[in-house]
Amino acid sequence: MSDLHDLATAAGLHIEWEDAMGEAQHVADEALVAILAALGLPADSKAAIAASRDKLMEDDADCAFVSADAGQSVLLPKRCGAAGPAELVLENGTRRDVKLEATTDGLTLPGINTVGYHRLVLPNREVRLAIAPPRCFRVSDAAPGKRIWGPAVQIAALRDDRPTAYGDFGTLADTARAFAKRGADALAISPIHALFPADPSRYSPYAPSSRLFLNVLYADPALAGFPVPAQGGGELIDWTHAIPERLRLLRQAFDASGEPVRDAVRIYADKGGEELQRHARFDALHAHFFTGTGATGWQGWPAEFHDPAGEAVTRFAAEHAQEVDFYLFLQWLAKQSLDAAQNAAKESGMALGLIADLAVGMDGGGSHAWSRREDLLAGLSIGAPPDLLGPDGQSWGITGFSPQALRRTAFEPFIATLRAALDHAGGIRVDHALGLRRLWVVPEGASPKDGAFLTMPLDDMLRVLAIESQRAKAVVIGEDLGTVPEGFRPAMDEKAMLGMRVLWFERDEDGEVIPPGEWSADAASMTGTHDLPTVAGYWQGRDIDWTWKLGRTSRAKDEAEDRADRAEDRERLWRAFTAAGVADAPEPAPGDTRPVVDAAVAFVASTPCALAILPMEDVLGLEEQPNLPGTIDQHPNWRRRMPDASPALLDRPEVAARLDRIQSARTR
Repeated sequence: MSDLHDLATAAGLHIEWEDAMGEAQHVADEALVAILAALGLPADSKAAIAASRDKLMEDDADCAFVSADAGQSVLLPKRCGAAGPAELVLENGTRRDVKLEATTDGLTLPGINTVGYHRLVLPNREVRLAIAPPRCFRVSDAAPGKRIWGPAVQIAALRDDRPTAYGDFGTLADTARAFAKRGADALAISPIHALFPADPSRYSPYAPSSRLFLNVLYADPALAGFPVPAQGGGELIDWTHAIPERLRLLRQAFDASGEPVRDAVRIYADKGGEELQRHARFDALHAHFFTGTGATGWQGWPAEFHDPAGEAVTRFAAEHAQEVDFYLFLQWLAKQSLDAAQNAAKESGMALGLIADLAVGMDGGGSHAWSRREDLLAGLSIGAPPDLLGPDGQSWGITGFSPQALRRTAFEPFIATLRAALDHAGGIRVDHALGLRRLWVVPEGASPKDGAFLTMPLDDMLRVLAIESQRAKAVVIGEDLGTVPEGFRPAMDEKAMLGMRVLWFERDEDGEVIPPGEWSADAASMTGTHDLPTVAGYWQGRDIDWTWKLGRTSRAKDEAEDRADRAEDRERLWRAFTAAGVADAPEPAPGDTRPVVDAAVAFVASTPCALAILPMEDVLGLEEQPNLPGTIDQHPNWRRRMPDASPALLDRPEVAARLDRIQSARTR
């Protein structure tokens, strides 16, 4: 192996990997050099490689943080110190003397039974310890003896009895009540992370400015005494007009708010501390420079504003105090609105209530990258290699946590991110959970195919997840779709992190659909996700229409072959449905989707999976999917709306019958 490959391996890059089809792949040297450079490890010459290798050897991040399971011995790297006495300081402040023993693998500390975040004080350093419970909080902990279900919704797509331009947290509360009446115990929602309020083109929920704060556009003005006026709204959301109009209304609510509200915001801001203040300042600065110069991120601001603690930012905050206070008010109102939605779900009888969605990363020009850029990977975009979900590969234009920075900061940014997501929810879905094990990183501007996998600290992250899950009494779902590395799903199972079992992908070696009784109980069963065709759309071949209309990559040589393959798969699906006893009629024609949707939701609901999640689109039998991966303007991503208010939709006879069938299958 060359010096370059040695350095890449030491930096955590995978030179060889296996794709979703089981075929061996190799990362080109040119790609390795570009990625290493972005990681701060120049590798364009022998001298540079040697210097970068020395830099890696000197990095002490591995001694800043160590995780272990409760009651099991704790292993520290040898370079952390020497055998001998040390002091353990538990999270509650209790202190006790301990002794480190030397082994061939490193230094060992006797098992610690107290779960939490502790400190190990050594003669020459301090090590942060995360001691985890055996597993995450389970569905059976929240709903003993039950197999529960719930819908997955895109909040903006929802409607209520108000003629609004898009759904908000108030609409979500109404939807939660409506589904609770039908027996649902959970409601999975799209990401609600902070976006860029001043830029109406930035409405994708998966490219947030920060995952520590909320999308203020979902704040319900009614909670501040300002009902949303009629904005109309057709089948597609017109974000260009809807966002400025909602901000105008929210500004009216802020300007008219009385002392009780102002006092509540001040208390909230004090509790949020410097992180919240910086985020509010970022939003005010972003609005200022976006309006004035069109700058989309902090990199486009004058250099003196790049430092969040600098004099220019402090002066701006003082001179624009009303603007900063406005964004603090928006965060407060969004939290009040979201808490009200979760309370509505729980008070209506849901065991879990909301299941939050944790996006895999954030925009490199956003609030988190501005205020805490040392946490993140710079010059690299997270994405996915070519696979079944994206045959061309994907580069999402977002960044994520640096594995070295996580260790160096004792995983504080990751812990804070989880707590922000779980603050209002009974569960969390970790988007692209494979990223806990490895991230596909692509140099900015490069093709997604020119990326490589970067190793992430999986064991540490799973232990932190278990701690936070148990503390919040919230279940954890991991999106384990795509190119799944060996050993990843067993690691999830060990920590009771539910995987996702999606109808389209649960196949045997011959391509036949696996019978529902054979699906894993330790998973969430689904008919689909927001990135996949709906049941009705798949049956009709709507996804094939989009593929050939947009000239996207297909495994078929032409459209005719693609449609012939789909006809064969319709036969497989219907054969599986009839064998499972959820369908008994002859196979419906491609245009006859209602019996297929009925059978599909019953099939998924009848699995032994602890949780069944049905996209709202499949509950209603709609044809179009919310998002088409790999597109921006070619498909109306995140713009589709439901055809009516949620309570009215669930009262439709065919929908009510479908929901009764789901409930019956889950309680059988």
